Amino acid sequence: MEGRPALHAHRRITGHLTFPLLATTLLASFGSSLLYGYNLAVVNSPAVHIKAFYNATWSRRYGQSLSQELLTVMYSLTVSVFALGGLVGSFPVGMLVTRYGRKGTLVRSTLLVFLAGFLMGFSRYLGSPEMVMAGRFVMGLHSGICLSVVPMYLGEIAPKTLRGFLGLVPSIFICLGVFSAQVLGLPELLGEDGYWPLFLSLVVIPALLQLMLLHWFPESPRYLLIEKNNIWGATDALRWFLGKDDVRDMLEEMQEEQHSLSSVETISAWQLLRDGSVRWQTLSVAVINMGMQLSGIDAIWFYTNTIFQHAGIPGPEIPYTTVGTGAIEVLAGLLGCFTVEKLGRRPLIVIGFSFMGVCCASITLALLLQATVPWMRYLSVACVIGIIAGFCMGPAGVPFLMTAELFKQSHRPAAYIVGGSLNWLSNFTVGFVFPFLQMSAGAFCYLVFCGVCVLVALYVYIVIPETKNKTFMEINQIFATRHPFLAAPAGAVKMVPLGGYGALENSSLELSGSSRE
Repeated sequence: MEGRPALHAHRRITGHLTFPLLATTLLASFGSSLLYGYNLAVVNSPAVHIKAFYNATWSRRYGQSLSQELLTVMYSLTVSVFALGGLVGSFPVGMLVTRYGRKGTLVRSTLLVFLAGFLMGFSRYLGSPEMVMAGRFVMGLHSGICLSVVPMYLGEIAPKTLRGFLGLVPSIFICLGVFSAQVLGLPELLGEDGYWPLFLSLVVIPALLQLMLLHWFPESPRYLLIEKNNIWGATDALRWFLGKDDVRDMLEEMQEEQHSLSSVETISAWQLLRDGSVRWQTLSVAVINMGMQLSGIDAIWFYTNTIFQHAGIPGPEIPYTTVGTGAIEVLAGLLGCFTVEKLGRRPLIVIGFSFMGVCCASITLALLLQATVPWMRYLSVACVIGIIAGFCMGPAGVPFLMTAELFKQSHRPAAYIVGGSLNWLSNFTVGFVFPFLQMSAGAFCYLVFCGVCVLVALYVYIVIPETKNKTFMEINQIFATRHPFLAAPAGAVKMVPLGGYGALENSSLELSGSSRE
């Protein structure tokens, strides 16, 4: 087309990072993704104190101490109930983002954090282990919602040339959340017995800042235009985010997507699973989201101290070794964020999972030989650091980014429900099963994670195309040319007519005669 070169030249200009885009990304990640990372690691350092509290409370209630097996079950439930809450929280994401919008859902979800902070903060004072577990569950609800909504919101406000960079910023905040929990858990800070309720309830501070500030930021322009037919609101939001008045290029791209969806309404997760036209995308989202959690990273984050103890690291040195791993994961996250637009999504995720697989196999070897070869314990520590670094460089954030990129607007909320629920279910499984797997299989338990990492890396390399610098429509067209996979029968997915597209065509901002991609 004659207009294509000019259009692409103009879109390169819109790819500049503006202060409003950066501020929105940082604030949304600070009040949501940071809390997810914090809650992954916050129960690691006070584990001994929480177990002592459980045991003392049980003794007061029933006159006898907890058995070691029951204590392990209770603590494992405390760790993994966060993921169970995340699983439950991921289910209503589609309904929430459709009704309240992306930003509106993030703002309203902060109320869950205040409830969780109250439950965990006063649990010891009221002598109730149940309040700790309930608080962890409610925090899981919040993270289950936000872990899907944040990348969806950022993916929809970002120009395509910045979508990868902004989409990986939440993964940096996840790493920062883990690192913050590791630092605050040092004995010199909040790692002592009397401070763990405060340690768990500090989550209310970032949530309060997000509640006060994010309310004043615009809603997703794609949501306003494609789902609400509010072209004026979408235009104002685009001008605010991009810092310029001429936003016709992005409006045209969104109009093209809305035109392709003029007979389709936002579909449910069940409809998504039955839609043969997006079967490859759905399978890909399932593989990368399950692989993200079954790679072993949650076992590392939840039970870092226990793993280092088994590796032979002296007890007093473990908290500081853990902080060192946290610093490295932040650096790895920054490296991934600043290279994703240059290297692409596929290389980061393939290299990340492959490197994690090698480290999982190596940690098995190191643990088996450390009794006869003392220096092998340092290899164990290096492998743990390698698993974390490999994860944070790609698999930590790319699956959420790719979930947004692989689907058009009508399918995106349902894709996040499917991917999020599988992600959290895998998270819960690892958090609850790992202590028992470690007791029964010993060092060989890491070979399970090694196999998962290798299989996911192979799948991504073979099946998933590169999505860098492509519009959502272009990515959808790449999958449309592929051979159907387990295609559903015709008519299996009912498409519901949308009204109101004519209002867009009649708008004074309609770009008559302009070129389309």
